[in-house]
Amino acid sequence: MQVSPPSVWNTAPTSAPAQRADRYVHGSAAHPAKMLPAIAAHAITAYTRPGDLVLDPMCGIGTTLVEAIDLGRRALGVEYEPKWAHLARANTRQAVDRMRNGNGSGSVVCGDARQLTDLIDSRHHGEVALVVTSPPYGSSVHGQVRSSRETGERGVVKKDYRYSRDPHNLAHVGIDRLLEAFTQILDQCRRVLRPGGHVVVTTRPWREHGELIDLPSAVLGAGQAAGLIPAERCVALLAGIRDSQLITRPSFFQMKNVRDARRAGIPHFLVQHEDVLVLRTATPPPLVPTHREPTRGCTVLARGPA
Repeated sequence: MQVSPPSVWNTAPTSAPAQRADRYVHGSAAHPAKMLPAIAAHAITAYTRPGDLVLDPMCGIGTTLVEAIDLGRRALGVEYEPKWAHLARANTRQAVDRMRNGNGSGSVVCGDARQLTDLIDSRHHGEVALVVTSPPYGSSVHGQVRSSRETGERGVVKKDYRYSRDPHNLAHVGIDRLLEAFTQILDQCRRVLRPGGHVVVTTRPWREHGELIDLPSAVLGAGQAAGLIPAERCVALLAGIRDSQLITRPSFFQMKNVRDARRAGIPHFLVQHEDVLVLRTATPPPLVPTHREPTRGCTVLARGPA
């Protein structure tokens, strides 16, 4: 396997709440693992053109869809949880209304992405230019906290850290089952992508009982198992840049986990980026001249070597 050297995406010049601002409907902030809007926007700008179709098979509140619509693309999302699918539809409708004179459009289907080809209209099969998505990962980077001053309780209270209470949700299964399911999802994505289409997956490692879970490398392997070709491995910053210095924006739980690990003598550091894995489908060989038909005076084209 040969993957291009990593490149860095400057995707956090402002915080996540500032990037969403009034562009997302009320309630969107409650999702435990929202994609940073600038990451989705960067991927869409880099790998598609206006009018192209962008898909997120695990779309959550619809961040990929909103950014695609705002950039004049058509957007299609699938979401397993009805609660988040409802919010994704609301965010998509708001984005379309905001782009009344643009080319953007979007729709959301509620269902299991492992049945993606059955869930989306067959007319879109082979039409998708780009898939942008993220698998669920460790709860240590999920959720929000309220201070004791807000709650009247001692210490802090964690909130908005669950996707749902459905045990079949992939956020609640072990790493082996997650990777098996995600391989199936990527295989389904490959079937609806156009030749040469791209898949962008954002993910990050986490620690569980002190052990590093290298999800990015595992996801890369899942993509290859699904028949996709690794193209790039990039870094999308979750920290801002000011005067050539990184301005970190860690969550409460990231800070707590790092401090606890260091007290235990473990050299644990803050993760301030997402791994961005870029894969693609096979590109058909180019058409090349082969011979001339004397009766018609035209050049017949044939597929050259791959």
